[in-house]
Amino acid sequence: MLLGYGDRNRERAMPYSLKELDGFALVAPDGEIGHAKEAYFDDGHWTIRHLVVDTGGWLTGRKVLVSPHAVRRIDHARRCIEVALERGQVESAPDVDTARPVSRQHEMAIYDHYGWPYWWSGGSLWGVSALPTLAGTVLAPPSSGAGLPPGIAEQMRAQRADDDPHLRSSAEVTGYHIEASDGSIGHIDDFVFDERSWSIAFVVVDTGHWLPGRQVLIAPRWIEHIDWGERRAQVRLSRAAVESSPPYQRGAPLREEQFLRVQRHFERSE
Repeated sequence: MLLGYGDRNRERAMPYSLKELDGFALVAPDGEIGHAKEAYFDDGHWTIRHLVVDTGGWLTGRKVLVSPHAVRRIDHARRCIEVALERGQVESAPDVDTARPVSRQHEMAIYDHYGWPYWWSGGSLWGVSALPTLAGTVLAPPSSGAGLPPGIAEQMRAQRADDDPHLRSSAEVTGYHIEASDGSIGHIDDFVFDERSWSIAFVVVDTGHWLPGRQVLIAPRWIEHIDWGERRAQVRLSRAAVESSPPYQRGAPLREEQFLRVQRHFERSE
């Protein structure tokens, strides 16, 4: 049975590794859409805004963007993501060139096509809500801003003119070098996100030759600066703090207690 939006709110959020979703089938009520390949997240809120879906032989050569607004459930046992979309909707959706940055105008075209509320308009993480609203219960986003609270319509118009939505490809950012305050600690290998809000809770860092065979979790709030051109990020931590942090093992069950231990560890180190 598919989860309803209310059910999703009541259940304890599960953390997921983005890399583990690679290859998961996206399944609509009327058939399979394709397979998840990567994601786009915004570098302001560190929240996943789109899954990039390779439609394979169904729509040969096409990739489409699917928002968490459409996700009903992530089923690890079946390696699939159930979505509240129809294949016809996906087939008629605006084309996307994943080799180029996604513009705000393109995002608007996609969101208008599906009737999703704009995530960038409003005071919450997802615009009108702290969580992505399950497809089928959304309100179509007003194109003119009519009826919105004071100031929001003006904000929409201003943001519409901004052609840089600050979206980053997870595939592109994977491999970025991470520098602590006193030296290199490795590179970005993965992202751990919350299944309800789709916010990135931790960046997974592979410590490489420095600490062979180890991965550690770094919260985005400890990242001071990212040089997108140089593919490098600076964190507000020392190598000693990272070395003594709780290790992370992809594929092992992720528990809230583990995240709390990581948070407490680095808070004591700051």
